[in-house]
Amino acid sequence: MTVIVTGAAGFIGRWVVDELLSRGYDVRGLDNLSNGSQRNVRAFQDNPSFTLIEGDVRTQADVEELFVEDAEACIHLAAEIDVQESLDDPASHFQTNVIGTQRVLEACRTRDVRLGLVGTCMVYDMADSEVGIDETHPVQPASPYAGTKLAAENLAESYYHGFDLPVTILRPFNTYGPYQKTGMAGGVVSIFTSRDLDDEPLKIFGEGTQTRDLLYATDCARFIVDATFADAAIGEVINAGTGRDISINDLAELIATEGTEITHVEHHHPQSEVQKLLCDPTKASELLGWEPQISLDEGVTQLRKWLNTEEA
Repeated sequence: MTVIVTGAAGFIGRWVVDELLSRGYDVRGLDNLSNGSQRNVRAFQDNPSFTLIEGDVRTQADVEELFVEDAEACIHLAAEIDVQESLDDPASHFQTNVIGTQRVLEACRTRDVRLGLVGTCMVYDMADSEVGIDETHPVQPASPYAGTKLAAENLAESYYHGFDLPVTILRPFNTYGPYQKTGMAGGVVSIFTSRDLDDEPLKIFGEGTQTRDLLYATDCARFIVDATFADAAIGEVINAGTGRDISINDLAELIATEGTEITHVEHHHPQSEVQKLLCDPTKASELLGWEPQISLDEGVTQLRKWLNTEEA
């Protein structure tokens, strides 16, 4: 079976490719390499089951080239993902996250290819209790990034209801691990771990009381693949997380080694901050039998080891 992966050379994309190849699928990936990189998929370059096309989901011809006749599933990850950039240039996020998704949906519809659409937990309104966010929790996108991702989900749902296209919408919570960027476009775990290794201060935006449910990359990839191929998941929105959150202050303390300074700086987009992100992963467990396997301590250890190898 051939599986299409958009955003295949991105951080999560490369782990999804790795998971699919390990299960024996042929993979055709698409990436414009604006956020992803050849480095991320270098491990697969000699694998005859993997093909990477350098192209863009916004370009009709590139999407047409991607979808071969024997494609049976598509995992759509290609997206603009930077909250601050979405505030500075909303049009770019709209073009990729909405127009690009429509191109992929049309390709799936005309070829009867099932779709796993990877969304984001950032579409949710903030939680105000210790009860985790389930799939019925109110949505309130606080940035054009979150707004365009929610619009893409709504488009996908319209194809499910209007055309009976097999669609599953996936909302993984904050994912981290090897191959994630360590600059401002990266995730907080990767940024903190890299800065600690470089003996640089860990900079916390705002008061640091905001919390995140942190999901390791391999657990995220396994969830995405499981959910995309599960018939019981068709037409569903499904969260993935650990069911535990940690404040950014506590995360910094966990990652910082002796001598590393922890500082607080002014938040660069406080209006778009979601104060509490805690996943209720019950639906994924009941529907898919999926459970996270990597603890935060273990994940940070693995990430630190990988970063050390990369920098050696």
